[in-house]
Amino acid sequence: MNYEQLAKDILKNVGGKENVASVFHCVTRLRFKLKNEKIANSEALEKMEGVISVIKSGGQYQVVIGNHVPDVYKAVLEVGGISAEGSGEDEGTSSGNIFNRFIDMISGIFTPILGLLAATGMIKGFAAMFVAFGWLSATSGTYQILYAAGDCLFFFLPIFLGFTAAKKFKGTPFIGMAIGAALVYPALAGLKAADPLYTLFEGTIFQSPVHITFLGLPVILMTYSSSVIPIIAAVWFASKVERWLRGIIPDVVKTFLIPFFTLLIVIPLTFLLIGPIATWAGQLLGAGVMWVYNLSPMIAGVFLGAFWQVFVIFGLHWGLIPIAINNLTTLGYDPVLTMTFAASFAQIGAVLAVMIKTKNKKLKSLSVPAFISGIFGVTEPAIYGVTLPLKKPFIMSCIAAGVGGGIIGFIGVKKYIMGGLGVFGIPNFIKPGAAIEPAFWWILAAIGIAFVLAFILVMVTGFKDKEETSSEPAPQIPATETLIEREVITSPVIGEVISLINVKDEAFSSGALGRGIAVRPTEGKLYAPVSGTVTMIFPTGHAVGITTDDGAEILIHVGMDTVQLDGQFFTVHVSQGEKVETGQLLIDFNIEEITNAGYDLTTPIVVTNADRYLDVLIIDDSSVKVGDRLITLVI
Repeated sequence: MNYEQLAKDILKNVGGKENVASVFHCVTRLRFKLKNEKIANSEALEKMEGVISVIKSGGQYQVVIGNHVPDVYKAVLEVGGISAEGSGEDEGTSSGNIFNRFIDMISGIFTPILGLLAATGMIKGFAAMFVAFGWLSATSGTYQILYAAGDCLFFFLPIFLGFTAAKKFKGTPFIGMAIGAALVYPALAGLKAADPLYTLFEGTIFQSPVHITFLGLPVILMTYSSSVIPIIAAVWFASKVERWLRGIIPDVVKTFLIPFFTLLIVIPLTFLLIGPIATWAGQLLGAGVMWVYNLSPMIAGVFLGAFWQVFVIFGLHWGLIPIAINNLTTLGYDPVLTMTFAASFAQIGAVLAVMIKTKNKKLKSLSVPAFISGIFGVTEPAIYGVTLPLKKPFIMSCIAAGVGGGIIGFIGVKKYIMGGLGVFGIPNFIKPGAAIEPAFWWILAAIGIAFVLAFILVMVTGFKDKEETSSEPAPQIPATETLIEREVITSPVIGEVISLINVKDEAFSSGALGRGIAVRPTEGKLYAPVSGTVTMIFPTGHAVGITTDDGAEILIHVGMDTVQLDGQFFTVHVSQGEKVETGQLLIDFNIEEITNAGYDLTTPIVVTNADRYLDVLIIDDSSVKVGDRLITLVI
């Protein structure tokens, strides 16, 4: 696949690189933060070869690519000249409601380490499996090194999250890492072995022994290794402190005084206040989740199993990941994500049935890689490329996943490791250093039942095969109608091309008046960009509307706020209702006089009824001459 061309097409249809505030990727998706989602062309993106689907969720514009997303992501950065950190916009403040902002924050913090989290978890899981099967001793050097390789990320998780959280909150990543390193500093952790000086909150659920003090204030030493909430809260506070310090410290000494004062303020406050409160909050969250789970583990399993794939589609699954990690930290195991484990196997069971049953060659060829990637837990290609478009197979896979989740919940299977996906996730259910529990065999039964059930349900209920509909008679087009493949709008002026989102008038930049482009003219003549009828001409001469013979409505607006000139410096050569031809002179305007009067001459050319078209293609040239192709309308 030509990743460079695919990247160019993706950037063009998300509104151009100027519309990209930031972009990163997860296992299968490019996750864009767009300045203006309204100008992105989702329909065009979804029709592109190499793009599976487009999802708008959690304040992100997600382009689902599939397994080769890292290559596409790299090409997008190179083609667009975009840094991996984004454009410098404040990513810590996302638009949308509180829930969307929360999902955006969590995905932004965890996505960069997701691959590493899965990789180290797999090593840890396989090491646990080797001990459980008696292939290694828990005291052997081989096991110790394997366990260190697998547990390193999870044990020092605050350091890694300190880095990603600082980037998300627009702080300094290395300051975030330093805060995380302080939380897991070995010497402080060792102080808990000594007798406490005294105990705070004795007799309550917050009872805490005090081993050390800071400037006479009691320090409650918590176990911060593998923790999530304390470091995120501390780095968020640190980002605010950094921002405040930047405003008061002279530039010449900012390099070392900002981290000096940030660490001096934040680390003691984290140990004194932020850390203990965040840890208690995490413990309460874990207890609350377990309370809900214990009400009916089977019902919880059916619900999470059945709807997990729906959560993945809308990006809502990110809300459960920190809960699962928090459970592993506070409880030593997690039952929440455990109940979703059968979902990917149900999905590939449905895909296998589609692969066998379909007569459509293209669908069959799509099913093969979707099935293979689904085995390893990457189900987006299966969902968006196969089952969801067919509808019924997706529903059947959700039913089967619900059955698998119900079995897991009923048995009470526990997940001990945040590790791999799909078949690589099976060792996650073996407790490190311990023998295999009976519940482990039930996880194998649950995923097997989900796979087989989904396969049978799709084979029995079937689906509307695309090839079966090809024999239906094609709709007849009346002889009086013309099927238009494309309509070209040429440039009405000579000048420099400007993306519509960079136009200072929000009515144009937001796309509210239509889709199109703008040109900053270098010559004071406006020509007809199409043949048609002048349907609107302002008395002031600053704007004209033309409707083509095929129904496209074109609006050309010369300059910003030039209506206030009341026609001065404009000469109109056409009248409302007049038929015009492409290239015909419409308006003369005096560039020098208008500029001297303090007006911006940026001229938007927009299609006001763009919604009726399948696609609106915009050129990506930097300059144009009169008559050059500017916009292509596809019907």
